[in-house]
Amino acid sequence: MQNPARRIRAAWSLTVTAAPRGLGAVGALAIVSGLLAPTAAWLTKVTLDRLASGAPATALLMPSLGLAGTGLLTALVPQLTKYLRAEMDRAVGLVAQERLFTAVDRLTGLGRFEDPAFLDRLRLAQQAGRSTPNEAVDGTLGVLKSIVVVTSFVGSLLLLSPVMSLLVLIAGLPTLAAQVSLSRSRARMYWDIGPDERREIFYGHLLSSIEAAKEIRLFGTGGFLCARMLGARRTVNGAKKALDRREMFVQSALFGFASLVSGGGLIWAVHAALEGTLSLGDITVFVTAVAGVQGAMTALATDAARVHHALIMFDHYVAVTTTDSDLPVSATPTALSPLRHSIELRDVWFRYSEDHDWVLRGVSLRIPCGRSLALVGLNGAGKSTLVKLLCRFYDPTHGAVLWDGVDLRDMDPVELRRRIGVVFQDYMHYDMTAAENIALGDIDALHDRNRIHTAAEHAGIHAVLARLPQGYDTLLSRMFFLETEKDDPQTGILLSGGQLQRLALARAFLRDQHDFMILDEPSAGLDAEAEHEIHASIRRHRAGRTSLLISHRLGAVRDADVVVVLDGGRITEEGDHASLMAAAGQYARLFTLQAAGYSEQPASTEPSTTASSR
Repeated sequence: MQNPARRIRAAWSLTVTAAPRGLGAVGALAIVSGLLAPTAAWLTKVTLDRLASGAPATALLMPSLGLAGTGLLTALVPQLTKYLRAEMDRAVGLVAQERLFTAVDRLTGLGRFEDPAFLDRLRLAQQAGRSTPNEAVDGTLGVLKSIVVVTSFVGSLLLLSPVMSLLVLIAGLPTLAAQVSLSRSRARMYWDIGPDERREIFYGHLLSSIEAAKEIRLFGTGGFLCARMLGARRTVNGAKKALDRREMFVQSALFGFASLVSGGGLIWAVHAALEGTLSLGDITVFVTAVAGVQGAMTALATDAARVHHALIMFDHYVAVTTTDSDLPVSATPTALSPLRHSIELRDVWFRYSEDHDWVLRGVSLRIPCGRSLALVGLNGAGKSTLVKLLCRFYDPTHGAVLWDGVDLRDMDPVELRRRIGVVFQDYMHYDMTAAENIALGDIDALHDRNRIHTAAEHAGIHAVLARLPQGYDTLLSRMFFLETEKDDPQTGILLSGGQLQRLALARAFLRDQHDFMILDEPSAGLDAEAEHEIHASIRRHRAGRTSLLISHRLGAVRDADVVVVLDGGRITEEGDHASLMAAAGQYARLFTLQAAGYSEQPASTEPSTTASSR
C-alpha cells in the first residue's frame, strides 16, 4: 500500500463529500458511545460505596438516574449509529461508483482493458468503491471510540494502581500487532486469488449462458467445464481456509493471554480488598476497567486492522481512479477538420507488447477522401489490429497514422471518433429499447426519431422494429422482468442474430455526417438474400464517402475502388479487382476458390482458409 496517510485522506474526503452530516453525527455518537461504559462504571462505584456507607436514599437518587440514562443511551446509540452508517454507505457508494466509472471512461485506448492485472484491479476497485471508504472512516471512528474508552478506564485504573494500569495496556499491544498482520495477509490473499475467482466466474458464465448452451450439450462438455469451475473454487477456498486457520490460532492465543491478564488482575484486586486498600466500589471499577480496557484494546486492534485492510483495498480504487491513460492526449490538440485529402498509414509497425510478435510490419497505406478501400487477408493477417489503429485505440509502435497529414496522436481522440462510423465484427447488443440501441451510435439523436428511422431503413431493419409490440420503444431483452412477466411479449423481445447485426449497422449509419466509415465483416452470419441487401445498402451509403470494408466474402469487395491484401502483417497486393485477378496472386486464388464453391464444377485447387478478418 502506497502512502497510507494519503489513502485515508482520500477515503475521508470521499465520505465528507458524499455524506457530511451523517459523518458528523456518527463521529459524535462514537465519542458518546466511548464514554458510556466508563461513566456507567463510576456511577456503579458511587452507588455501591454509598450503599456500603449507609448513605440516605436521596444520595442514591442521582447516580441511579445517571445509570438509568446511561443504560438508555447504551441501547439507543448503536441503533441510531447503524441507521446513519447505512445512509452513509448508500451515499458514499453512489459517489464512489460515479467517480470510478467516470475515470474508466476517461481511458482513451483499449490497452488497459486487455491487461489481466488491470482487470483484476478494476474488479477489486468496484468492490472497494462500494464499501471501503466508509469502512476506513468507520474503522477510524472505532479507533477514536476505543481510545476514549481506554483513556477513561486507564484514568480510573491509575487512581487504583498505576502498575496494574501499565500492565493492562502492555497486554493489549500484541493484539494490535496481530490484527494488523492478519489484515495485511487477508488483503494479499484477495489479490492472489483474483485470477482463480475470474476463472470461476468465466466457467460459471459458460455453464449458464444461452450462447454456450448448444455446444456444451452437443459436445457433452458440461462436466469438464464444471470440474474446471469447481477446481478454481477449491483453490480459492483453500487459500481462505489457510488464512482462517491461522486467524483462529492467533485469536485463540490472544484471548488466552487476555484471560491470564484479567485473572491475575482479579486475584490482585481480591487480595487488596482483603487488606482493606480497596472498597467494594473500587473492586467493581477495577474489574470493569480491566475488562473494558481489554475489550477496548481488542476493538482498537480490530478497527485498526479493519482500517488497514480497507485502505489496502481502497488502494485499488485510488489506483484506478488516478491511473493515467494508456494513450497520451495532447494538452493542445490540433483542430480536426473534415477529411479533405486522405487517411494514411505511413510505415506502421505494431505489436501489443515487447513480449508479442509484430502484428503489422511496415504497413504503408493511403485511403483517398471519397474513395472506398477493401481489406482482405487470412486469419491473423492484422486486419482488425489495423482498424484499432485507425480508431486510435492503440498507437503504432513505429510509424504514424495521419488524417490529412496530421498525426492522430496530435488530435483529440474523442473528436476523431465522432467523425468515424464503425460496425465491428464483434458488434454489441444492448439490453435496451430498439430506439436506444440505434441512438447509442450518436447519443444526440436519442430523441430524434426521424434520424433513427432513417438509419434503420438504410440497414433494412425498420419494418421489423416498427412491427414490434411497442414499436421502437420495445425492449430488446428478456432479462429485466419477473418470471411471471416473461411470457408477455409487451415486456421484451429477442431478435435474431441477423436482425441484431442489422441493428448494429443502423447504429453506424446513424452517424450520417461522419467522414470515414469502417465496416468489419458487416454481413457475417447473414443469409444470402440478407447479405445482398446489406451490401447493396452499404454501397449506396458509402457512395462518395471514405470507407474501409473488411470482408471474407470477396464478392462483396470487388466493387471497391482499391483492394488491399494483408498477409503476415504486410501489404502483399494492392489494386482494383480486375488488376488483382489479372495478377493471379493470392487475391485471385482466394476469389477463385470462393467462386468455385458456387459453381457446379468445384475448382481442383486444394481448399484454403477463407479470407476472414482477424
